[in-house]
Amino acid sequence: MYFVYIIECRDKSLYTGITTDVERRFLEHKNKKGGHYTSAKKVVRVVFTKQHPDRSSALKREAEIKRWTRKQKLDLITGKVSP
Repeated sequence: MYFVYIIECRDKSLYTGITTDVERRFLEHKNKKGGHYTSAKKVVRVVFTKQHPDRSSALKREAEIKRWTRKQKLDLITGKVSP
């Protein structure tokens, strides 16, 4: 089982990724072991998660969300768009 997640950073930017363990991955980002972007931006909190049955479907959804505008991502987070 995989999860697509969105993390809010201190500068209010949104980072999208996939993982099998959201809590572990968030702590990796928080401890600067999660990649360059989140190391530089300082993560604040996880604002969205959605479970997927396999890695392939999670990767496809992650890629789709990464192409979205900020407004579309915020609509997903607030439930205005179907996850």
